[in-house]
Amino acid sequence: MVTGTIVDEYKSPITIERLWRAAIIDAHNLMPKLLPQIISSIEILEGDGGVGTITKFNFTDAVEKYRYVKDRVEAMDHENHVFKYSIVEGGILGVKVNSYVAEVSFTSASDGGCLAKLKIEYESLGESLLTEEEAADIKSGILAMVKAVDGYLLGNFNAYA
Repeated sequence: MVTGTIVDEYKSPITIERLWRAAIIDAHNLMPKLLPQIISSIEILEGDGGVGTITKFNFTDAVEKYRYVKDRVEAMDHENHVFKYSIVEGGILGVKVNSYVAEVSFTSASDGGCLAKLKIEYESLGESLLTEEEAADIKSGILAMVKAVDGYLLGNFNAYA
């Protein structure tokens, strides 16, 4: 087993508070509406959305490799806009990695938007890191959700205001 880190960032024109509320706090309601071709539903299995909450993302047939993924909220810092979660079942867990913890953070930008940063730390199943293609797939999946929220918020100025 080896440990690896995946990082990425995305510049959003949306204010930090609106993006935080839509992409993090209300993701379980919003994502299936914005990405119905990928996410069929999101269920809160345990908890109230805060630390310890377990959520199940159910994928459509468009996601050929995985049917679902269960995440547990590890940290939810509303003041500093930091959200950290781990995969507890499904997805790449047990297939490609032994463990997977992701952190999404938002910082305000001088132009009124914000910068979304992604950091994923994982432990591989074997003696090699995830391939560049596998890492790119993970990043694109997570950032696709943020970009979908961006598009929605740009077209719905009063949403999450």
